[in-house]
Amino acid sequence: MKLTRFVQIGAIGAVAALALAGCAANEGGSGTTDPTTGSSSASSETTTSAALKGDLVGGGATSQQVAIQTWTKDFQTANPDATISYDPQGSGAGRESFGTGAFNFAGSDRAFKIDEISGGTFEACADGSALVEIPAYISPIAIVFNLGADIKSLDLDPSTLAGIFAGTITKWNDPAIAATNPGVTLPDSTISPVHRSDKSGTTGNFTDYLSATGADAWTYGSVEEWPFEGGEARQGTSGVIEAIKGGEGTIGYADSSQAGDLASVKVKVGDAYVGHSAEGAAAAADASPFEDGREATDLAIKIDRTTTAKDAYPVVLISYLIGCGEYKDAEIGALAKGFFSAAISEAGQQAAATSAGSAPISDTLREKAQAAVDAIK
Repeated sequence: MKLTRFVQIGAIGAVAALALAGCAANEGGSGTTDPTTGSSSASSETTTSAALKGDLVGGGATSQQVAIQTWTKDFQTANPDATISYDPQGSGAGRESFGTGAFNFAGSDRAFKIDEISGGTFEACADGSALVEIPAYISPIAIVFNLGADIKSLDLDPSTLAGIFAGTITKWNDPAIAATNPGVTLPDSTISPVHRSDKSGTTGNFTDYLSATGADAWTYGSVEEWPFEGGEARQGTSGVIEAIKGGEGTIGYADSSQAGDLASVKVKVGDAYVGHSAEGAAAAADASPFEDGREATDLAIKIDRTTTAKDAYPVVLISYLIGCGEYKDAEIGALAKGFFSAAISEAGQQAAATSAGSAPISDTLREKAQAAVDAIK
């Protein structure tokens, strides 16, 4: 099954509508707020009468951090007696903590594998409950580097990129780099790759790309933990960005939302070189099918890393909000249902696009995701 093309960033009015709804909730005006979506409608009742209450605790992917901060602010404005807490520990830690029941929901840059679901225990969920896994955050992974102010972009093909991170290409003026960057004066200096020290979905997606496109140079497969000693290891996305900013000759990978004005790589896709962008991430997701063998509420997508679709940027992560189809605690179920609905709503997706540079999900995917969220109880 293919996803239809993702909507483009824009629709500023939708973001404004969400903000206005939040203001109405704080002021107790004449409109009511739908706690599921955060949108408002005319009524003589106050907003708090229909609002959700309680504490919802989650954690996981650092990639979603900026988006979740945005969704949390808007959701808590619409539901002043609700508190959303999110600990950006990394995808692996988020899934593990969700499994033990320490988190009510997880953010993860990959869905649970089918065998992890069948063999796992999910303490927050009622016995026999399916999982709800919805693609809520789609973003490019930026490959960023620091070669001083004069070099702001480099074109690299997958095998060269794989060689850099595998440690077989060690100099910035290596012939493989020079071949795709004519006219660029490359320094005769050592390349210092930076990778995540924690178990990370961003690492998993990045190595999945290297494995699929540069397998001759990258022989370590698709892994969430860096597979060998060497290079510089840093905790979280912010740690990687800090290392690259602080060290000339560095190169690393991070969610595009935190790349700022760092120099970045354009990767070869077909005959073109494509830089990281929300539009490129959307095009790559658009070219990718859903995974087979999943429950109806489990919308895992199999990313096509080798796509040659025009303008697609296949170094992309699709990050999921993960919860229970049925919670042991009905109040937690209601909060998760409301928060997930707000995140995937058109207003929520546009707000995340503005704050984090992510690619809003399509109307078609939203319809499927909302059906999954509606099943939560």
